[in-house]
Amino acid sequence: MQYLEQDPDQIPGRRLSENETFTLDCHPGVPCFNQCCRNLNLYLYPYDVIRLKNSLGISSDEFIDTHTHVVLREGSHFPHVLLAMAENAEKTCPFLTDAGCRVYADRPQTCRAFPVEQALYFSEGVPKLIHYLRPPDFCCGIKEGRTHTPKSWEADQNAAFYNQMTIEWAQVMRLFSQDPWGGEGPDGQKGKMAFMAAYNVDMFRRFVLESSFFKRFHVKQDLRLKIRSDDVALLRLGMAWIQLAVFGIQTPRLRLKK
Repeated sequence: MQYLEQDPDQIPGRRLSENETFTLDCHPGVPCFNQCCRNLNLYLYPYDVIRLKNSLGISSDEFIDTHTHVVLREGSHFPHVLLAMAENAEKTCPFLTDAGCRVYADRPQTCRAFPVEQALYFSEGVPKLIHYLRPPDFCCGIKEGRTHTPKSWEADQNAAFYNQMTIEWAQVMRLFSQDPWGGEGPDGQKGKMAFMAAYNVDMFRRFVLESSFFKRFHVKQDLRLKIRSDDVALLRLGMAWIQLAVFGIQTPRLRLKK
């Protein structure tokens, strides 16, 4: 998910209008099946990490340490999480097997949308979701007969909630187009805390429940109860905490106590 300030028509790829149709299907009978799962730069969003670590039955810590690289991308001042490829000749996705994707039900948002990509275009500060069709040269799925619009492809891939969570995260990430860290950078204490709030929900839960968090911040009682077991509610609280702790932006989800 990109966030755009420039003219979206200048972005490479076929821009799709809301009701524009395209042909696309992906199944084991397609000659290129699973070719897109090799030697790729797959950036994970916070909700992706939640779904994958829960699918694998491991903690956020273990998932990040075992399956990712944390990198800074050009133009951003917040670390990104890159899925680590398997140590084999083809550098395949670590979850790819002979039978296909072993985490298919919990596959990342980018995999669900592929080869459709999304971006948030900000015009006078108002976000608008736009879509691009960007199949690789080897993709045979676009020659299949099934016709879709961006919305029907989203439904076909059970991607609606993934997309919503990614949109929410993209609006937080847009704040990091400017350096908020001062001299300490994202590796300083505040940066590490912000990364924890976004990508390490297990550790963030301990921080919230075992510190003076509720003494310093106003959190509604129903949300206090939900975050004890609901990773999505906790992630949304984490995004609100980043906005407040890093940028001083209070939201309905989190405010300073007076």
